[in-house]
Amino acid sequence: MQTRLNKFLSERGVCSRRAADAFIAAGQVKVNGRVAPLGLLVSEEDEITVQGKTLTQKRPAKAYLAFHKPVGIMTSVDPRAKDTVRSFLNLENHIFSVGRLDVASSGLLILTNDGDLAERITHPRFDHEKEYVVTVDQAIKQDDLRTMSEGMMILGSRTKPSQAKKIGENRFTMILTEGRNRQIRRMCEALGYEVKALKRTRVMNIKLGSLPSGKVRPLTPSELKELRRQLT
Repeated sequence: MQTRLNKFLSERGVCSRRAADAFIAAGQVKVNGRVAPLGLLVSEEDEITVQGKTLTQKRPAKAYLAFHKPVGIMTSVDPRAKDTVRSFLNLENHIFSVGRLDVASSGLLILTNDGDLAERITHPRFDHEKEYVVTVDQAIKQDDLRTMSEGMMILGSRTKPSQAKKIGENRFTMILTEGRNRQIRRMCEALGYEVKALKRTRVMNIKLGSLPSGKVRPLTPSELKELRRQLT
């Protein structure tokens, strides 16, 4: 039975389908020794390499983890990059981060080898919630929190409505349903604030809680059940 290459890579826990398409478009995936085009159909009999590493034909057991990413660690899956989540945790090649969290930020990352689950969490059409605690360099004004909540122009387009709530003189929480590059930092900068600390505390129903920085824990059965319910 043949399967589209991006789905095959997702099922083998390499990355999400969208990330697989990026690898393929960059010429980093070969099938039977030849650079693979987008949309190629493959089967179990094909020899597939990603960034020079041959894929195992055996589907790995599904893994679902919560990780408290420290500041300074990148979410890149490039094995040549230094100070990545993969190198920090010495992860097996088939486990990857769900979505991004920029190097200067800390907090919750979900790690998995379930490409379909990762795709549904991160795809912008699903509007799943992600919550952050933000510390800025000066007292935050309620009018500015209202502006961020209602949506504002960054990168040439308006952000989706969000939820911003003040929790201290220069601290606030923000709940987003989209994940633009450095979105909260860009919104704050546009309003004259410098972000001093940014921590993700929740992705959908999965909470960071008291998990120490740099540590990993498996998702509980109840967390995973509720996560899947929200993804249906």
